[in-house]
Amino acid sequence: MYSIETTDLVHRFSPGEIVLKNINLRVTEGSIYGFLGPNGAGKTTTLRLILGLLKRQQGSISVFGKPFDENRVGILKRVGSLIESPSFYGHLTAQENLGLLQKIYQCPKSRVREVLNLVDLPDTGRKKAGQFSLGMKQRLSIAIALLNNPSLLVLDEPTNGLDPNGMIEIRELLTRLNQEQGTTIIISSHLLASIEKLVSHIGIINKGKLVFQGTLSELKTRPQQLLSVIFETSDNAKASQVIADHDLASRIEDGKIVLPAFSKQTIAKINQNLVNIGLEVYEIKWVSNDLESIFMDFINN
Repeated sequence: MYSIETTDLVHRFSPGEIVLKNINLRVTEGSIYGFLGPNGAGKTTTLRLILGLLKRQQGSISVFGKPFDENRVGILKRVGSLIESPSFYGHLTAQENLGLLQKIYQCPKSRVREVLNLVDLPDTGRKKAGQFSLGMKQRLSIAIALLNNPSLLVLDEPTNGLDPNGMIEIRELLTRLNQEQGTTIIISSHLLASIEKLVSHIGIINKGKLVFQGTLSELKTRPQQLLSVIFETSDNAKASQVIADHDLASRIEDGKIVLPAFSKQTIAKINQNLVNIGLEVYEIKWVSNDLESIFMDFINN
């Protein structure tokens, strides 16, 4: 069974601007589904449509096997979400924010303390939520999403603003919810290394089209035409300029230059050019079958 199923979902923000093109999303019940794509690809628009935050224009949406439009209230009672940015009352404390929603959801009062402990916000006291750091605000929004003990979690960039330790804790929390409570999770993120350690299924959207959907293992075992090449030099900024002269797009990440794969002859020529202008080349290596290189392969083709 699918917790979420969309069929030929199309959305336009203006007559000539199609942002979603026949999206057929299939989120298997009990899975952790990573929804990936570059900025502007259509991730948030898709999630907002699934939650009824945007009016459906064309296509169908089913959640828990039921048409969303006809079963909206019943479905949303079983869903928790965090879309785009934290949402709460800034003049209230974390406990007061959750206390208001606890009355609306009619869940046990003890649930407030439970979710605050889950997201590591048990001792914020009288501090107003508007005074929280970005990471604390993100944690509070995740606590709000968990308050009604949802069967389905829809999370749009839930680790924004968290430090590396906070990201690990949220990843471990989501894994526990999935494994121990059977919570289905769909999560969009640009942090591919973190997503790779969390998800069981992947959907990749690019320019409004779903270009891949399947399990993580299926994605990583598919034949790849392109891999990645990593350069590490004494001056990566200057080296990137040399690489750009070969009409290759690159990015600097963790002190190294990452770019799509190309021929050995081109690698040798770039290396020679770097050395000729006085740069020291510490490392050149191929990278394959990690989520980031596969993702870049999809969106660059």
